[in-house]
Amino acid sequence: MGNRRFQARRMVRVSPNAGSHAMCGAQNSRRRTSDARRADGMYNADMSRRRMEGARRGDGLRHVAAYGSAMRGFSLIEIILVVVLIGGIVAFAASRILGGGDRAKANLAKAQVQTLAEKVQQYEMDTGTLPGSLDALVDNPGNATGWLGPYAKAAELKDPWNHAYEYRVPGDGQPFDLISLGKDGQPGGESVDGDVKYQ
Repeated sequence: MGNRRFQARRMVRVSPNAGSHAMCGAQNSRRRTSDARRADGMYNADMSRRRMEGARRGDGLRHVAAYGSAMRGFSLIEIILVVVLIGGIVAFAASRILGGGDRAKANLAKAQVQTLAEKVQQYEMDTGTLPGSLDALVDNPGNATGWLGPYAKAAELKDPWNHAYEYRVPGDGQPFDLISLGKDGQPGGESVDGDVKYQ
């Protein structure tokens, strides 16, 4: 009997403590939930207040405007300006390239005039007379004694611009004249249009 009373007293003593611990745990849980809700509400209220202040200052609209400007496309004027700029660059580059090609042809014409003049002189050495035309350098004219040609090819009788060389016998102060009329194919001119004459 004594043991049973002692155990009953222990149960009475333990049982209230267990209940108080359970109640404390529930209260702490409710407090944490309440604190979290309160903190969340305060955060939302603070963010709402900041947005309202930013709108009053104009700060809140700045981000929206920047985002909109970044997302918009090119205007028609911007596209036209880009096309014009690209066209100008292409035209400048083309003029430089084509101009360089003409200068190279002018230098080539000078070299070809000298080479063709040497072939005319070789014809004279073999036959004893100057050819009546440049065609005699390619085909035997039939009346040229000692002709050992051909001295030139038909393509060599034209300058780099595909104009026929001018050949005159006698020349102006020399046995013959051999002239390239330049890019324009007309007497006179300057730069790449100037005449290239054998001297």
